[in-house]
Amino acid sequence: MPTVVIEGRFRFVINTRENRYEPPHVHVWVDNDDTCRINLVSGTFIERPPPGTHRDIMAAYRKHSRLINEFWEKIHGE
Repeated sequence: MPTVVIEGRFRFVINTRENRYEPPHVHVWVDNDDTCRINLVSGTFIERPPPGTHRDIMAAYRKHSRLINEFWEKIHGE
């Protein structure tokens, strides 16, 4: 899974092998744990993030959302 962006303690990762039925998304690692995913279409969490991280993860995601979406398209675009 290639890392797209590291912002503080958050790492945004795109899996190169995803199921076709899943929406476009990015995995969010907090420290060393794959904790949740963000839907790239709606910009919302698929899983609940760890307590106390919601706001900071979203701020980092919004800051880098264009790059994250472009990376998703490079890997999974048709």
